[in-house]
Amino acid sequence: MTSPADQDCIFCRVAAGSLGATFVYESDNVVAFDDLEPRAETHVLIIPRRHLSSATAVTRADDVLLGELFEAATSVARDRGIDRSGFRLLTNHGEDAGHSVFHLHFHLLGGNRLGPLG
Repeated sequence: MTSPADQDCIFCRVAAGSLGATFVYESDNVVAFDDLEPRAETHVLIIPRRHLSSATAVTRADDVLLGELFEAATSVARDRGIDRSGFRLLTNHGEDAGHSVFHLHFHLLGGNRLGPLG
């Protein structure tokens, strides 16, 4: 689903500003905010304002948006002081991967040593 906004999607409502989230990064196309259940010292969610259900909904037409999502991650990492020590940027797809909010989002994790994946 790639509709401009999905009224049933909590991240669409966050991005629209209707839930009162405090943005740590904001542009016309992307917002970032602290995760309510952090898994690391720094745990920020970075989302497009436009509804994309997951990474599999992204197409070549979204290349500028993807660039901006990564620029947002870099900006937040720099602001949080984790750009040099290291951070993890990840997204999930599907329930088996832990995907629970079906709006494309990236988790920016850092601020402490993270264990290896896999």
